[in-house]
Amino acid sequence: MSAPFSVEVPTALEHFAALVADDASLSLTEAAISIAQDEHPLLDSQSVLAELDVLADRLKRRIPADAPPVQKLRFLNRYFFQELGFAGNLNDYYASGNSYVHEVLRTRCGIPISLAIIYLEFAGQVGLTARGVSFPGHFLVKVRMPQGEVILDPFSGQSLSRDELDERLVPYKRRQGLQGEFDMPLGLFLQAASPREVLARLLRNLKEIHRAAEDWPRLLAVQQRLVLLLPREWDERRDRGLTQAELGVWEAAADDLDAYVAHSPQAEDRRAIAERAAELRAQGRPRLH
Repeated sequence: MSAPFSVEVPTALEHFAALVADDASLSLTEAAISIAQDEHPLLDSQSVLAELDVLADRLKRRIPADAPPVQKLRFLNRYFFQELGFAGNLNDYYASGNSYVHEVLRTRCGIPISLAIIYLEFAGQVGLTARGVSFPGHFLVKVRMPQGEVILDPFSGQSLSRDELDERLVPYKRRQGLQGEFDMPLGLFLQAASPREVLARLLRNLKEIHRAAEDWPRLLAVQQRLVLLLPREWDERRDRGLTQAELGVWEAAADDLDAYVAHSPQAEDRRAIAERAAELRAQGRPRLH
């Protein structure tokens, strides 16, 4: 009798690794949906994508085939913010569910970046050229129009003027010392974010939520994804190592910290991290009797 046929199903982390392996094929929406599988292991990403397609199809049927971009944008904004009721979650802004696309789709509430991911999916499906913008402190969306770009706040649905954007930048520029002769033009803050950059910002939001709560297992799950997404961002390797140390995974923690030290010769914390790695290796050695 022949052995039963079996298919090895990839883990959630392996699935994410495959989704983000190559920039050319990276699907922002699908990869963003998959992030929730750490917290919701039975989540079916394809069913969430299908639900988004159904909503997008409903919108596409309403838009005349010859509609200009400005009219498409009006249809999209009315549908997204008014009819579907997507809005910022003012009551529980720092809840982790605000970063999970399927939860935002269910509740119609989220944070700027998760709302933007759904908005960008709809925009693309109706033929608009829209990109995310990693604006300091508040993720935005920009939509290309024949007359120029429209900058939109996905949290409120508000279109923002240059004066309003400059006003939003004032606290950030003050903190960073970017005033006077060190001032930077607004356009530098409105560069389109790549799908990889959007995912990194989404994951870093979750990272801060779990770190503030000292929820080390959930924090580690997010950091595993960040290291896969940004393999040459050695700060992420360091941070994962420190979390693994909190969980008592000393050898893996030391490996991460050593990798950070080896690849960050100018880092101010290099010596302290090297000493911490040595301590962890000593802790992990078996005692002699």
